[in-house]
Amino acid sequence: MKLTDLSNGIFDEVIITYHKTDDVDAFIENPYPERTIEHLLYLKNWIDTVQWHLEDIIRDPKIEPIEALAIKRRIDKSNQDRTDLVELIDSYFLDKYGDIKAKSDAKINTESPAWAMDRLSILALKIYHMQQEVSRQDASEEHRKQCEAKLAILLEQRLDLSTAIEELLSDIEAGNKYMKVYKQMKMYNDPALNPVLYAASNKG
Repeated sequence: MKLTDLSNGIFDEVIITYHKTDDVDAFIENPYPERTIEHLLYLKNWIDTVQWHLEDIIRDPKIEPIEALAIKRRIDKSNQDRTDLVELIDSYFLDKYGDIKAKSDAKINTESPAWAMDRLSILALKIYHMQQEVSRQDASEEHRKQCEAKLAILLEQRLDLSTAIEELLSDIEAGNKYMKVYKQMKMYNDPALNPVLYAASNKG
């Protein structure tokens, strides 16, 4: 099975499982063995799915400021968890292709395999929720038709992205491209790099 077929299947599985409770505080029950790519992909999309709904909640115009601040901080932590997990998935690919010798004319890609998989995970969420809009009985026919057209584009985008990822992995395996992974070095969560945080620390 192609990795993207496996990934898309797991992402859809996660999204359906989440919506059985539709609760951002629901407990994750990852059915795949730890330290497998399946386990990492499941966890990746779970993080994305919970964050998707946190982003919905925080946009409620009636939300209380204290609750909004708490959710904003959850989103910040989720972004950091998401980045850490993408880097972990890239470590899987680095180990998998560690013995591949790149050709002398090998090229580097604009993004790593895991960051491409990150986009595939978000696409799965867009597709699921656009399908919900297509099926909404309380929406107008015009709304459903517009969403149906958008859904078709999203499905085409997933097909194209899946193809591009498979081609990238094939190129890496053949030595035509090589992986080079950089830590994202996010600054806003780091007390040593965020001026607001280290200024507060100095005052204390």
